[in-house]
Amino acid sequence: MGQEKPTFVAYSTIMMLSVFLTLLSPGHIVLIVAAVLLLFGGKKIPELMKGIGQGIREFKDAKDAKKDDQLPENKN
Repeated sequence: MGQEKPTFVAYSTIMMLSVFLTLLSPGHIVLIVAAVLLLFGGKKIPELMKGIGQGIREFKDAKDAKKDDQLPENKN
């Protein structure tokens, strides 16, 4: 079987990612990290990361639960 052609969305996603990575240098990353430290402080960042992690975990659990609800039940 032949390979499927990538869609426009795939092309645009790859293009945006390559542009983003090209524009983002190590100096920019250091500047972003410094700005985050100044805005939130060293004590608040672990709390923020913990909250983000819990949110992602809850989202994945809800997504998996929805998939389980959609599966047909075996009736034997």
